Amino acid sequence: MKFTATSTEFLQALLSVSKVIPQKSTPLPILENFLLELEGNNLTITGSDQETTLKTILTIEDVKEEGRIAVPAILLTNSFKELPTQPVEFETNEDKNIITITWANGTANIPFLDPAEYPELPPLVDPKKLEFSAEVLSEGINSTIYATAEEVYRPVMNGIFFDINSKSTTLVASNAHKLVCYTRKDVQGESACSFVLPKKPAQILKNSLARLTSEIVTVTFDKFNAFFKFGQQLVACRLIDGTFPAYKTVIPKNNSNIITLSRTDLLNATRRVSIYANQATGQIVFNIKGNTLDITAQDLEFSMSANEHINCEYEGEPMVIAFKSQFLIEILSNLPYSQICIKLADPAKAALIQPAEQTKQEEEICALLMPMRHN
Repeated sequence: MKFTATSTEFLQALLSVSKVIPQKSTPLPILENFLLELEGNNLTITGSDQETTLKTILTIEDVKEEGRIAVPAILLTNSFKELPTQPVEFETNEDKNIITITWANGTANIPFLDPAEYPELPPLVDPKKLEFSAEVLSEGINSTIYATAEEVYRPVMNGIFFDINSKSTTLVASNAHKLVCYTRKDVQGESACSFVLPKKPAQILKNSLARLTSEIVTVTFDKFNAFFKFGQQLVACRLIDGTFPAYKTVIPKNNSNIITLSRTDLLNATRRVSIYANQATGQIVFNIKGNTLDITAQDLEFSMSANEHINCEYEGEPMVIAFKSQFLIEILSNLPYSQICIKLADPAKAALIQPAEQTKQEEEICALLMPMRHN
């Protein structure tokens, strides 16, 4: 292998796939390396932890010899972090298993490993296909990932559920206390199908797609794996095995007590009042009467409390209902609408939080929040 690349572009490619490189020793030491594959003018850089694999393709103008090697990831990345922008030449010595890196006024020798040990991506069996714009997929992940769980015995709750049919695609996440649904009517599958995307690749996609807008993300998946392809990058991951709960059955349809108010006003008031809540429970109490929402928190052990009033529009009977402030703050922080409505049935049943008006015809979003017992 022999080629010349710009140091800055090469470093950016390394950083884009380094997110999955194991930081601790692993039973498969080859995973502590980048796989470099140079074919024609395309240099493919791969990083993997077996569960998630990232690939990016760097276009190389000056190629003298193709090749395929595995290079220590941390050593290579740290080396290029210290280099200013300049052309850098790479040349392998197959007899000594050494790659020599040469820049303007220096050289470095790094050992490389046999790439045959690097795990290959599994083939997809009878794959399904779906396409998102990068902006829509990013928004869908942003709107749901915070609601995922951290459960040992129900791992299916630890990811984002993609529920796909011929009319729409819905992303769902829940930790049993809160549930969020993000539906796009302009993203459709050929037939009804679904998968659960683990949190780690979801977070990687969230970060990678944040800089993109018009790029198309092609998703291909089967029962066990999913590939997300966009631009010169690929995110491949093993899916979570299991059946996601029937989320549609828990979304209330007839909550007739409806509060309409400013999302920002409610978010800021909740943040202020929750400072005085009991640290163990984080409970805040809504007292709704007329067109006034009264928010209260107290910690009897430390003799502290707080109260704030918010003007709202309310249709329904007077009600007192309690919520965990952290969960409410998370939902309000991630709803991209200025006016929201909270639909209630009674103090013991889940609250449905939605935009007061769906301004995008192709988009629907709602959140479900379970109340706390209030004495």
